[in-house]
Amino acid sequence: MAKLKSENAYWRKMHQKAVEREAKLKEEIATLSAKLRLRERQLFERKSEKGAHHQESTDPNADADKKPRGQQPGSKGHGRRDYSHLPAREEIRDIPEQQRYCPTCGLPLAPFPGTEDSETVEIEVKAYRRVIKRKHYKPTCQCGTLPGIVTAPPPPKLIPKGLLGISVWVTILLDKFLLVRPTYRLLLDLRTHGLELAQGTLTDGLHALAPLFLPLYEALIDQNLQENRWHADETRWLVFATIEGKVGYRWYMWVFRSPSTVVYKLDESRSARVPEAHFGPLREGILSVDRYSSYKALAKRSQIILAFCWSHVRRDFLGIACDWPQQEVWALEWIEEIGNLYHLNHLRLAEPAPSEAWTQQDHQLRVAVEQMAQKRDAQLAQKDLHPACRKVLQSLKNHWPGLIVFVDYPEVPMDNNEAERLMRLPVVGRKNFYGSGALWSGRLAAVLFALFQTLALWKINPRLWLTAYLEACAANGGQAPQEIEGFLPWKMTEEQRQGFSSQPPSRDSP
Repeated sequence: MAKLKSENAYWRKMHQKAVEREAKLKEEIATLSAKLRLRERQLFERKSEKGAHHQESTDPNADADKKPRGQQPGSKGHGRRDYSHLPAREEIRDIPEQQRYCPTCGLPLAPFPGTEDSETVEIEVKAYRRVIKRKHYKPTCQCGTLPGIVTAPPPPKLIPKGLLGISVWVTILLDKFLLVRPTYRLLLDLRTHGLELAQGTLTDGLHALAPLFLPLYEALIDQNLQENRWHADETRWLVFATIEGKVGYRWYMWVFRSPSTVVYKLDESRSARVPEAHFGPLREGILSVDRYSSYKALAKRSQIILAFCWSHVRRDFLGIACDWPQQEVWALEWIEEIGNLYHLNHLRLAEPAPSEAWTQQDHQLRVAVEQMAQKRDAQLAQKDLHPACRKVLQSLKNHWPGLIVFVDYPEVPMDNNEAERLMRLPVVGRKNFYGSGALWSGRLAAVLFALFQTLALWKINPRLWLTAYLEACAANGGQAPQEIEGFLPWKMTEEQRQGFSSQPPSRDSP
């Protein structure tokens, strides 16, 4: 009997250990499966949430309530676009001579006053040579002051002894640093217009033009630092050059966006040294960022307040829903809570401040924020909370002070999407032409990215602006003009901005 009891106890113990081992293995399998789904999402899933197939709502009728894309039936149209600002070329279309007779009686048709008019928009791009013929004069006096032959002065040149004109360089700069198209594709495009250029000609020319934009870039940085609201982000940028002390070709393109300027900076480091060098130790303001540690280090050494991005928090919960299917309902509830905060903040911003309606919406937003904090703490107190869920909620709690900056500062957005949108330019560039082949080229990319995106903030036509600036450089002997205020959007007069405006003039404009 004693032997049976002993064996019974032994096998019970073995069974318990087997159950525990099985539970542990199941937990490991679930963790590894979640990591596998995460890696698959990182490799193959769309980076944008637009058109995502993930269903965030548990309501089966949710799809039926979604509006179709495009203009909605019954909505007020915007009318046909006005192209009257474009130059016109008239073409007279006449009836052929043999058809100007009545097919029955043969009598001729008589001319009728007026014409039936219609328009077609066309584009004509062509390369041509400017053949410059400078006239000679010979003095008729015997004073000896003038040389034997007096020749008309040559036209200003952007690059001394350069063959390419300003219009060509404007096309090159816009194509590479605004449209981020590889140089060889531009050369192929120009070849279809009859202009065949060598790659080295463009490279040498860009190297020569790079110093012309430095005064503008420095003015951008100064203006950026005079403001106190910024967005920041960073992404990798390859520079295929051997730099002493630098291992590999990976550099980083940083962006610092203020209300009136966009500044890109190329640096070999992704550390806090870069934003610290940009802002300086005594800078004050609010910086919208993601949760990268370099920005946290910056905040500790300066008076800058960090406003963290709610879009990144939302992605945390989306990741839980995708990687841990059994926690999907829990994650979608939190995603709905975040959506509610966006909605309440949007209602608050829609009201004029200060007003009674604004105060009411502000109160509702603060109540929702407090309720979310209470829900977060209550779930963290649950001992059976899934580890992945706990990790996300703990991150939410750790970053909470920065996440609710928008509550006390309504002008601060809830997310850092503005900086992330500005990062699309270098991201597309590095995918199209892999980065830069030299350090000077990478820095030129940062400078022109900054200039073109700042012009976009002010709705300035980059082609008109760049043409005018390069003409001023050519008039100054191929150097940057002494006075650059007229090319800085925030210092332009309203008339100057209108002259560079990317919006075509209306029919009623003088």
